[in-house]
Amino acid sequence: MNKPLEFQVSAEALPQVGVNKTHESAALHVSGEATYIDDIAEAANTLHAALGLSPVAHGKLLSIDLELLKKQPGVVAVYTAADFPGENNCGPLLHDDPILAGETLSYLGQPVFAVIATDRELARRAAHMAKQAIKYEALPAILTAKEGHAAGQYVLPAMHMTRGEPAAEMAKAPHKLDGEWSVNGQEQFYLEGQISYALPQEGNALLVHCSTQHPSEMQQLIAHAMDWHSNQVQVVCRRMGGGFGGKESQSALFACVAALAATRLRRPVKLRLDRDDDFMITGRRHGFDYRWQVGYDDAGHILAAEIELISNCGHSADLSAPVMARALCHFDNAYWLPHVAMHGYCARTNTQSNTAFRGFGGPQGALAIEMIIDSVARKLGLDPLLVRQRNFYSDGKDVTPYGQKVEDNIIKPLTDRLAEQCGYAERRAEITAFNAQSPVLKKGLALTPVKFGISFNVVHLNQAGALVHVYTDGSILVNHGGTEMGQGINTKIAQVVAHELGVSLKHVRATATDTQKIANTSATAASTGADLNGKAAQDAARKVKLRLAALAAKLLGGTAEEVRFGGDHVRSGEAAMPFTELVAKAYLERVQLWSDGFYATPGLSWDRVKMTGKPFFYYAYGAAVAEVLVDTLTGESRCVRADVIHDVGQSLNPAIDIGQVEGAFVQGMGWMTTEELKWHPQSGLLTTHAPSTYKIPTANDSPAIFKVSLFDQPNRSDSIHRSKAVGEPPLLLPFSVLLAIKDAVAAAGGERCDPKLLAPATAEAVLNALETC
Repeated sequence: MNKPLEFQVSAEALPQVGVNKTHESAALHVSGEATYIDDIAEAANTLHAALGLSPVAHGKLLSIDLELLKKQPGVVAVYTAADFPGENNCGPLLHDDPILAGETLSYLGQPVFAVIATDRELARRAAHMAKQAIKYEALPAILTAKEGHAAGQYVLPAMHMTRGEPAAEMAKAPHKLDGEWSVNGQEQFYLEGQISYALPQEGNALLVHCSTQHPSEMQQLIAHAMDWHSNQVQVVCRRMGGGFGGKESQSALFACVAALAATRLRRPVKLRLDRDDDFMITGRRHGFDYRWQVGYDDAGHILAAEIELISNCGHSADLSAPVMARALCHFDNAYWLPHVAMHGYCARTNTQSNTAFRGFGGPQGALAIEMIIDSVARKLGLDPLLVRQRNFYSDGKDVTPYGQKVEDNIIKPLTDRLAEQCGYAERRAEITAFNAQSPVLKKGLALTPVKFGISFNVVHLNQAGALVHVYTDGSILVNHGGTEMGQGINTKIAQVVAHELGVSLKHVRATATDTQKIANTSATAASTGADLNGKAAQDAARKVKLRLAALAAKLLGGTAEEVRFGGDHVRSGEAAMPFTELVAKAYLERVQLWSDGFYATPGLSWDRVKMTGKPFFYYAYGAAVAEVLVDTLTGESRCVRADVIHDVGQSLNPAIDIGQVEGAFVQGMGWMTTEELKWHPQSGLLTTHAPSTYKIPTANDSPAIFKVSLFDQPNRSDSIHRSKAVGEPPLLLPFSVLLAIKDAVAAAGGERCDPKLLAPATAEAVLNALETC
């Protein structure tokens, strides 16, 4: 076999990767020209769909008055579960999630029927007659995870992960601490709601424009519901107005309904949800309840820990299995836990089926150990930062509870740099002095670390494909399996291709994700979008480059190995020619100017029964210091300063990466402080289903002083250009905000006070916590 060619990259090519290149759609976004699905010009005879929702949290469906619905103005058709020619199911892993409710109503807001009408408002008016049209027999409902756990109601079997002898070591520990805690869920609140637009094609085929993070799964589920082959369905997504995990699996229901109606009526059908309906139908981040016991010594070293994690999964499994698995794998966060037992329970409730959300269970797992370590420090009268540092992974103590060695541990130098840069010690003394003389307003300070595993924790999903086309004028088009939801993946992939071929970024264009171009793709999730698709695009570009290098050697002299690409030119020794000229000659010489690329992450393994293996290609690290001010009379709090250092390896685009860190911090801060989900305890109605009652953070809630820097050390693993993922890990950074609020509350309670502060730390939660000290 011939040895692969190694290419040198000229200095002129280096600026294509690792510098601040503008987001490829930036000008389109600010000018309003960026096309989202609802901006696509509607084809002639387009119809509109709306969904009739269950009026009860749990019940037996007796009948639907279809005639009543069909008599409404503008209504063309009404469809129910019985109308799907294939299986009425959109569950991504288990077949337990009906597209439209069948015999059982599982939550208040569940789609039961679809109305198709000539106008969107007419469709919505008819769909809102669900209360009159649906006849049901009410059944008892389970509305909280604790109720589901107590009743033994689960969507999946329990998961257990154990290392060492936690029970024996707990018995011998000098100190023990136990407790219960909980964290609420979180709504994705993407700016563009769920939407699908289905257009019938010739030959019994279908084109579906879908706002989704997983076009291939939409293709497969539509085909399954229609009893078709996948090659009859084309799913396209140019961009989403946000996803955050909410459009990974849960875009399927809307795509399947639009597909059914378009196929049956042979007319284009659009289904765009109203914001309230989006809240009522779709799931969100899993809320977790915890019960834990920990043993520790006088210095704060964790000697043994046992914890139950109970997630609120909603009525079906959805992605709850990998969410819980990742939560268990992240309970350790940045800490060595020599003896630990973790038990994960996926409780079934009569609420929306919860799903992926940025972090995918990792934040819920890591948050538990952060709260535990904070409590240990307060019981011992020690600075929580000191206790965290004493428990960090270190040489000889670097194997996780699931058996993966932490080979790239940089948490200590990273946190040391942050503590020094932000003046942690000096500010701690200043805050102590301030609190001593301020009876009402209290300040708090906290530093929290992050260690986050990067890869899908289902091994076969860690693969990607790409196409690179070089046209005869030297312009380049790249298509890949990742989806653009504002995070800049297309910008990064275009930079990778431009870098590889040595051309200016302006010559490279990324196109819409399309199941007819790249097949069998994984979701753009698990922070793997740039890692997987970047490597695949690089592979495709290198194949074209190999062919061009061979031709350049013939034209310029030398060998293919000596050819250099950069600065829009190709060089061999002292001879050079423009890239465009070489491409034109390559076409005349019948050299293939396009290629496919493929990448599969190496070295991964996972035994989901034993819950051991190497599920992550590498870890991303970070740390944040938050300073807050709390009014002890009203419970109001504000983060007045945040200092962040985050590890992105050798950044592909520092400007985009810093933006991702800032956005994740504010989004996570919203989860920790203001975003509160409430269901009516009797009816099961989600009462916080609109911006008026569900409070996401605004620009005004961002810290007044917000310092973000990147820990610029190349990834030790062979990732794309030695970069690291940045999508999910920084969402864990604002744990520092929650714990700073707890620190301020503790200052009001006196020495060694360990207040019970629940998340989100709303004003009400802060006032309740003040009562516990």
